Amino acid sequence: MWQTISKKLLTAIVVLIFSTIELFRGLGQREMSNLDWLLFILAVCLAFAVACIRRYATKTQDRMIRIEENFRHYRLTGRTLDSRISISQIIALRYAGDDEFPALCERAATDGMSPTTIRSAVMNWRLKERK
Repeated sequence: MWQTISKKLLTAIVVLIFSTIELFRGLGQREMSNLDWLLFILAVCLAFAVACIRRYATKTQDRMIRIEENFRHYRLTGRTLDSRISISQIIALRYAGDDEFPALCERAATDGMSPTTIRSAVMNWRLKERK
């Protein structure tokens, strides 16, 4: 789980922890200042904003992958992807070569293959050149 948390979210959580400590330290000494509250509120807002932005980016990336692979399936077969195929299955299918992609899509939809099973069924890996 920790591998998927971005550095920005981790930084926001650290700021939130330190601002909470500072807020409770002020409460314990009965020396509350508006700056302590402001720091705490800003840290909460920062952590919330970073988490929302990260979630939005991930959902957008999933939508783009679904659109790309749906178009690829349409280009190869003349039909759109089966609606029973989940996004995790599509992500696993995206590295299959064009020759086996339609058949694997059909098997994934009918058999309910897991992403790990799909990846192990891929014989000809399609490697995209990244520039």
